[in-house]
Amino acid sequence: MGFPNTCIKTVKQFKRIFEQPILYIMPWNPEVYNQFKDIRFQPFYDLMSLIHPAAGMKAVDLGCGTGEQTAILAKHFEDASFLGIDSSEAMLAAGPHSANDRLSFKQTATEEWLQEAQSWDLVFSNAALQWSDEHQKLFPEIIKKINPGGQIAVQMPYQPGNILNQLLAELAATSPYREQLQGWNRPSSVLTLDEYAAILFEGGMENIQLFQKVYPIIAEDGDTLFRFISGSALIPYLEKLDEEQGAIFQAAFKEKIVLAFPKFPAIYAFKRLLIYGRRP
Repeated sequence: MGFPNTCIKTVKQFKRIFEQPILYIMPWNPEVYNQFKDIRFQPFYDLMSLIHPAAGMKAVDLGCGTGEQTAILAKHFEDASFLGIDSSEAMLAAGPHSANDRLSFKQTATEEWLQEAQSWDLVFSNAALQWSDEHQKLFPEIIKKINPGGQIAVQMPYQPGNILNQLLAELAATSPYREQLQGWNRPSSVLTLDEYAAILFEGGMENIQLFQKVYPIIAEDGDTLFRFISGSALIPYLEKLDEEQGAIFQAAFKEKIVLAFPKFPAIYAFKRLLIYGRRP
């Protein structure tokens, strides 16, 4: 049986109720994000398999995180050079990579990158562009930066269809969190496959491939599912709460997860979109 949100007022109360310490997740923690590294890497390899190698290919990895995957791309495509960009200094600093003449990194946001004049033979992005807004405007601008013969390869979680994202948005819309967040919530910017297909077609792309794939997570308990989302979608909410509010919000979210998955082990059908196109 769940506890009403209004009866939970302090971190101490939650510790007494659940008899365990509450971990306050700090924004963009590479260690937290990489707890599910194996699960997060499979869609990366699926996306990479869509890319056609080309001699002298100039490529950019938008939202590269630690840059580990960018380094894998550079190693796989031996005739290409890669620039990895990310807005998080902490994520870039945590990377095991070392720059060379074919691999470099830069701290900047995708929106700032769009203002630069350079065009590219490959625009790659794995599990990052879901954090950018207004995809109806964003994707056409990205496509404009692709050279003739160039490619776009993007993978994003399909947040509107994933249960944990839905539960998180529902919780943020309830009291007292709605007031603490000052009415802020984060509706997903991710569009439908039909909409991305139309954007790529209108942008002049060919060999368009779009599909949704389920990457199942077998969870032994609710904490496993909480830890999976705590390194990503939960972060923007915590950034707007103080430490005590954030700890209480996290504990309420854990409770909501357990109510949604009453039986464990449980399967979480995590849905992702893979998008590919090539300019003639």
